[in-house]
Amino acid sequence: MMSFDVGEIRAQFPELARKVRDGQPLVYLDSAATTLRPLALVQAMEDFAFHHNAAVHRGAHQLAEEATEAFEHARATVARFLGADQDEVVWTSGATGGLNLIAHAIGQSIMPGDEIVVSVAEHHSNLVPWQQLAARTGAVLKWFDVTDAGRIDLSNLNELITEPTKIVAITHVSNVTGAITPIEPIVARAHQVGAWTVLDACQSAAHLPLDVKQLGVDFLVFSGHKVFGPTGVGVLYGRREVLAQLPPVNFGGSMVKKVTMTSATFLDPPMRFEAGTQMVTEAIGLAAALDWFSKLQTDESELTRELLKIQEIPGITIIGPTDLADRTALVSFTVAGVHPHDVGQVLDDAGVAVRVGQHCAQPIHARFGVHSTVRASASIYNTVAEIEKFRAALATVRPFFGVA
Repeated sequence: MMSFDVGEIRAQFPELARKVRDGQPLVYLDSAATTLRPLALVQAMEDFAFHHNAAVHRGAHQLAEEATEAFEHARATVARFLGADQDEVVWTSGATGGLNLIAHAIGQSIMPGDEIVVSVAEHHSNLVPWQQLAARTGAVLKWFDVTDAGRIDLSNLNELITEPTKIVAITHVSNVTGAITPIEPIVARAHQVGAWTVLDACQSAAHLPLDVKQLGVDFLVFSGHKVFGPTGVGVLYGRREVLAQLPPVNFGGSMVKKVTMTSATFLDPPMRFEAGTQMVTEAIGLAAALDWFSKLQTDESELTRELLKIQEIPGITIIGPTDLADRTALVSFTVAGVHPHDVGQVLDDAGVAVRVGQHCAQPIHARFGVHSTVRASASIYNTVAEIEKFRAALATVRPFFGVA
């Protein structure tokens, strides 16, 4: 790990130098939706596309060998990023693809009366697949509530996770509140009753160190585009012993040992879960981004502190924790008397890019009695000055609409 100043980091992101909305400098505070992409990613993808592009795991010619080596090197890079072994990393189209893969594979062993546990804080991608699995199989869906502070409420942990529980699927960091979930007691209880654990690490991968052995989870997913990588590629980690128990859910080339007209046998994990042509260029780009990111030593606490200062503006209500403890640089909030879409428009006119809406997390919005929120999310390339500009623009919203 090496220390870098924010100027050196920002130099890797040419998009930050552009102007928007009548010449305003761009302030990008929507990294929880999609992070910007560093030059290292673009250069790696360009080099592969122009010099090494070929089908992987096929062919005996030099380009095929080079492509396969680059593809598997990318898998090894992801494995190092997670503290996993290379054969525990499965390429997916994103976290949504990974979660659906797990739900369909595990679903073949779920029986009526089995229980699946999630939380009110889940992104729809870690809720709807489990809802659908319960509906298909007759399993019972249960969930943790969240506290008034926006943290997952573990007060009834032992009552929710019981002997019939087969799956516990939980977010590592809420994409609405920014609160970090205490994973250790959840995993310990789940394993005590023999349940498998699934961790949605989409919002933690770019902010927290991930070590799957230390976390103890059975599965973990994240999307490339939320950790400085390209869209269209994601990662599913599965413990080797657990992956070996799961059947494939997609079928085709590259995942079979032998095929006859009436039967097929399948390769060992991870290959059995990677049917067809994979997203090779994107995987190489993601690995380059992770390799670049992993060398940085950064501290986002100052950015988080600056974001939380919005609660000093009259009419602003933060949804979730209002202090620095166990949270990331992400705040969702409402502005009294002004619709979030209108707030977003005013901010956009000032060159500040934020997310408005329900953030694919309707249940937690319902929990706090709001239809939608504004979300500002910072990353390693943001500066205190940018957060100050965001706050200044936000302070003009209510006066602009005459509700101050």
